[in-house]
Amino acid sequence: MMFGNTQTESGDNKWRGQLDRFVKANQQDLAALFWGLWLENGASKGTIGIDLQPAPHFVYCPKEAVENLNDKVENRLQEILGIVENHQPEVEVVMIGIGKGEIKLIQFAPEPAPPDCFEQVGKDVDGLLELLEQRMSESLAN
Repeated sequence: MMFGNTQTESGDNKWRGQLDRFVKANQQDLAALFWGLWLENGASKGTIGIDLQPAPHFVYCPKEAVENLNDKVENRLQEILGIVENHQPEVEVVMIGIGKGEIKLIQFAPEPAPPDCFEQVGKDVDGLLELLEQRMSESLAN
């Protein structure tokens, strides 16, 4: 993966702004999904990711894969690794956005907390995945 220096929302970095807007508009449902998946798997499968290619979908980013990527990019992901390793799932959501050969950390502390979001949404993990992937395809597809 390559990392660009520009942070503008034109060209290849447009996906970052689109992803930010999607996350902001769907915080409670994302928090509910995050908590539901955490209950099922804990950290055993890695960090939840939103992969924008070829169409937006959820994936797991295994810890080893992120560590290997960090080695390849001269430890420029060290901060992301620290956040992923030390996050508190009952308070905050941590995901990795993947797009255009780059990654982006997604981190937020929803109100209410993730366990309460999961309870209030009233959908199971499969229902949340379906709902959010549909919304992603509508708002993030190029």
